[in-house]
Amino acid sequence: MSDVHFYEMKSGHGLSHDPFKAIVAPRPIGWISTQSPDGHVNLAPYSFFNALGENPHIVGFSSYGYKDSVTNVEKTKEFVFNLATRELAEKVNITSFVAPYGINEMQLAGLEPAPCRLVKAPRVRDSPASFECRLLSVTHLHDMDGNPTKSYLVLGQVIGVHIQRKFITPEGLFDTAAACPIGRCGYLSDYAEVNHLFHMRRPADDNPELVEAVKQLSEENKQ
Repeated sequence: MSDVHFYEMKSGHGLSHDPFKAIVAPRPIGWISTQSPDGHVNLAPYSFFNALGENPHIVGFSSYGYKDSVTNVEKTKEFVFNLATRELAEKVNITSFVAPYGINEMQLAGLEPAPCRLVKAPRVRDSPASFECRLLSVTHLHDMDGNPTKSYLVLGQVIGVHIQRKFITPEGLFDTAAACPIGRCGYLSDYAEVNHLFHMRRPADDNPELVEAVKQLSEENKQ
């Protein structure tokens, strides 16, 4: 038997649970607050979320199903990302409850809203950091055969940033470990918390060992 388990998606994974979400982990949580045109606030966590570009800063989340967040974003062209942390984890989880449209998940979870500067949707006051975002696009995702899926990808450009000052170091850096963000790790209840960092710099373009290694590989490829 091979020491590598391989499967084609069309044939099924052959395991007790699909490992996809456990492998792509930890995934940052997009804790997204929106507000409908008539003032109803919505707050929901999305585990398919990430930073997708800089200059300008772009973030995105994918919703499985056309949910309230996507509805509000398409109508108002704005949303807020709130950093989900270990301290707020239980409340983040409460906001994942499927409540009827119009129910304010901030109130449901006992969270205090705070006003934003540039968008109408509120942010979570206790979150260490929040991004105010303007909508760039909403894309209904299709599979490789052109069939529509149930997923909707929302991309937004960051236009304003809120950071609690206690998480800014004397050197002017955001203290990620102190904020302790959480991420999803697959299956029904697995999460990770970022409370420790290690440091590793990208190799310099003139790194002599790597320059020599590239030179040798180039010569070998010519043979």
